[in-house]
Amino acid sequence: MATLIKQFQYLLFGLTLFAAQSATSAGLMTPKSANLPELEIKQHHVDVTIEDGYAVTSVEQVFFNPNDRELEAIYSFPVPEKASVGEFTYWIDGQPVTGEVLEKQRAREVYQQERNAGRETALTEQDSYRTFDSHVYPVKPQQEVKIRLVYIQPAHVDSGIGRYVYPLEEGGVDEEKLAFWSYNDVVTEAFSFNLKLRSSYPIDSLRLPQHPQASATANSPQEWLVALHNGQANSAEGESQATPAIIQKLDRDIVVYWRHQQGLPGSVDMVTHKESGEDRGTFMLTVTPGDDLASIHEGRDWVFVLDLSGSMKGKYQSLVEGVKKGLARLSEKDRFRVVLFNDHARELTSGYINASSDNAKHYIDQLENISPNGSTNLYAGVERGIKGLDSDRSSAIILVTDGVANVGTTEKRAFLKLLESHDVRLFSFVMGNSANRPLLQGMTKISNGFSINISNSDDIVGQLMLVTDKLTHEALHDIDVEIRGVKVKDLTPDRIGSLYRGRQLILFGHYWGDGMADVTIRGKKSGQKMAYSSQFEFPSQSNRNPEIERLWAYATIESLQNQIDYLGEDADTRQAIVDVAKEYGLVTDYTSMVVVREEQFQQHGIDRNNQARVAKEQAARQQRAAAPVANNRVDNQQPMFNKPRAYPSHGGGALGPWMLLLLIPLLKAQRQRRN
Repeated sequence: MATLIKQFQYLLFGLTLFAAQSATSAGLMTPKSANLPELEIKQHHVDVTIEDGYAVTSVEQVFFNPNDRELEAIYSFPVPEKASVGEFTYWIDGQPVTGEVLEKQRAREVYQQERNAGRETALTEQDSYRTFDSHVYPVKPQQEVKIRLVYIQPAHVDSGIGRYVYPLEEGGVDEEKLAFWSYNDVVTEAFSFNLKLRSSYPIDSLRLPQHPQASATANSPQEWLVALHNGQANSAEGESQATPAIIQKLDRDIVVYWRHQQGLPGSVDMVTHKESGEDRGTFMLTVTPGDDLASIHEGRDWVFVLDLSGSMKGKYQSLVEGVKKGLARLSEKDRFRVVLFNDHARELTSGYINASSDNAKHYIDQLENISPNGSTNLYAGVERGIKGLDSDRSSAIILVTDGVANVGTTEKRAFLKLLESHDVRLFSFVMGNSANRPLLQGMTKISNGFSINISNSDDIVGQLMLVTDKLTHEALHDIDVEIRGVKVKDLTPDRIGSLYRGRQLILFGHYWGDGMADVTIRGKKSGQKMAYSSQFEFPSQSNRNPEIERLWAYATIESLQNQIDYLGEDADTRQAIVDVAKEYGLVTDYTSMVVVREEQFQQHGIDRNNQARVAKEQAARQQRAAAPVANNRVDNQQPMFNKPRAYPSHGGGALGPWMLLLLIPLLKAQRQRRN
């Protein structure tokens, strides 16, 4: 126990240094003219509902223009992981007006015409993987502007532990475009963050690692409420509300973890949407496998490829602590190398080193004496990591970076072809809100690895334990899903790849008709063919979850974008993205959302399709809130798996990873008393 506490004291020292780094916040509005003071944040209200396998986040903000002149302002919000923005609403004459999605150039033309005419207008665009940027005009002197952003994203559970991140920190990447982040991050009137978690499966604990002042209460094992704010937050009439807690500055991501009760079975859950009278429906299938992936005992080779560029300054200590914990979990049969990169790549080790505790300590000491600087030659780092692989041993590359490649080779296609030409698994820790997630996730997928997104507010130790579990167990490779008995098309992702211990498989698609279907998942485990089967019903009508249509559309667009990244852009693929985005009201690299006065939509010949979709989704959320928690499991009668689902392994003793995480505040308090 003394050794354990000592390890955690080292960890806490690193995390304390990391937390002391200055942070700036996101989700803010600034004048387009850089020489004017930023707008004051008067109110910032966040309402999150996590239910049925996905999260709906509504962000409502009120800004005040302290300047004595009318101006155009830009509202920027980091793109959350796999989030599809379905609503941007701008209050005009005190009334909310929801935007419509057009092709990007057409949306800009409409916005500029309205702006030139002096009429209220807003334009929301996606700046690739970085931010959603909304231009708002006019923001009148000494007056307020009110906006609402609503986005939807899948809510994965990994080894029985779920995770939700509300991004408040800017990404800190070394990009000129983000150099202006220096905002007032204090809400002058009211901030509220209210989260409702409703689960088909019982939850025994909930945790906010960087916001221990938050209040979390359980209405039942399947319904939890979280509250965090500095003013009076409104709640629905008659709805119980967690007691508010105080938050002073909006400069740190809000990360919420929840843990399912142990002993739950492997399962298949499905939510659908099918309008009355429509032949085609949409489904989201969530597969949580049973724990039948065995531990790996033979020695393996590990290559740590670490980003040493200037953009990692605020994250470097967490990087070092993560590597330290990773090396500590390697067996004596393992070997490791350490590759560093900024403007160029170099190897810290001289070839492979045996994973002894002395060797690990030696190279950790060297890492702790290095200061990040320079640009990001990511390609050079990955290429150097791949060189020298031993074909006679299993190999894996651990890449820790924000992925913003800005010198050397930067084209995504080159990274994908490099990894495709080598038999190596790439596992990536993606750090920061402005990290290039599309690039890093594409790289890991093509190598049959996986990526883990890391916030500065995460439990770094807990995240590392989940990853270590996966790397020390078998994986199910070459996965294929077959559905017979019901016509099914438009499945996404079209290439599943591998499934690692504790991870869920989430599959979207369309179906026609209704009735019982035979569903089989096939794959290979250590070269042996495996098959898991069940039978369940696709319903003839289902109106509970209209949001999954947008989730299907987002996943489909993501798949099409991957084709462009690998094969190059062509007119047909680009048009397919535009068509799907316009039909389902999504902001993409090729489409934008424009808001004009209500009468001007008709003047510009813009149909109010997204307004109708938003109204349908809002009505469905109200109905779900008034109904009991849904049980979405569909394989009850014929279970697909005969073993319970995976939970984090703790390597012996009664101290599981969750208990280790709970030790952090206790050890921190102990350290403070000693000082």
